[in-house]
Amino acid sequence: MTALFLPSLVRIGGGALNELPVALQQAGLNAPFIITDQFMVKTGVLGRVVTCLEQQGICAGSFGDAVPDPTVTSVYNALKALKSGHYDCVIGLGGGSPIDTAKMVAVLARHGSSPAVLKVPHIQNEPGLPVIAIPTTAGTGSEATKVTVITDEKTDEKMLCSGYAYLPRIAIVDYELTLTMPRRLTADTGLDALTHAIEAYVSQRASAFTDGLALSAMRRIWHALPVACSDPGNRYAREQMMQGAFEAGMAFSNASVALVHGMSRPIGAHFHVAHGLSNAMLLPEITAWSCSGAPERYAACAKIMGIASSSADETAACAALVNALRAISQELDVPAPAACGIDKERWYALIPQMAEQALASGSPADNPRVPDHSEISRLYEAIWR
Repeated sequence: MTALFLPSLVRIGGGALNELPVALQQAGLNAPFIITDQFMVKTGVLGRVVTCLEQQGICAGSFGDAVPDPTVTSVYNALKALKSGHYDCVIGLGGGSPIDTAKMVAVLARHGSSPAVLKVPHIQNEPGLPVIAIPTTAGTGSEATKVTVITDEKTDEKMLCSGYAYLPRIAIVDYELTLTMPRRLTADTGLDALTHAIEAYVSQRASAFTDGLALSAMRRIWHALPVACSDPGNRYAREQMMQGAFEAGMAFSNASVALVHGMSRPIGAHFHVAHGLSNAMLLPEITAWSCSGAPERYAACAKIMGIASSSADETAACAALVNALRAISQELDVPAPAACGIDKERWYALIPQMAEQALASGSPADNPRVPDHSEISRLYEAIWR
């Protein structure tokens, strides 16, 4: 038996943002509070959303100071702003960080508690306020997931929080919102989405349902990502990336991510590396290490993306996949940790703690080849370069 968790109302495609008022009305909601960041404020996207709602008689409050890799402090600041009015739902507008902030605020607004109490292994199934997710990047898949990640800035821990409560009620998936994304952000979020798809497919919790979504996402993302990076105004590439990221989000939300994500979160927490970039740093080498755990699965990834021929044997297909992941990392200028201004001594000193935090997240246990603490430590050493 497989339990599936999916947004109940979805608007997808160019111009989908214009359907936001209708979607809210369908869900019986009329007093939204929008959480976004300063980039969305300064570029006028927040204003566009507010105007879209006002034209249909819906008055929205807003908080425009969400931060990358949302912190406990940022969450509580947004919660305080929400509590200054009377709202019946929370809109997350932007990349994964504003959406993750909105998810946590929606739960805290109704139930109190704290992110530290709500982190895994706790599962928060009792819903908070309804969440509406409007992604403006093609990567995190947060619009389709039942997880949020909040950073404790006092301990540098990225706290994974999971449960039905974090699943958006409504997802507005409009690729036109991604047309102005810069190359670096396009590359990092795109590789994040590719990681979601691959890890969902090789996860020990994969199912026939998630397999179909993951394979479709891989095929779309692999071919569209280089085009979206080199030709940012290419509408077809942007549409494929947005669709692929959404499919990958639904896949990993129901099948789990694995070792790449387990190791990625501590890098982001300790060194403030963007989540998509830290995944991109890890993906080729973690795939190389993991292939022996499910060679038939990794071979299928290579074949669906057109990296290996349909007649290639598993060993050849797996090798081709690893080589291709290394090549696209080079093509998209993904830096190793050593090239990111990270202090080498601090990196190595924190490896034992990062390995412990990776294991504690639970994600490595879903990897096809399950590592222990010493193996994760060696992998952190291997990617330093």
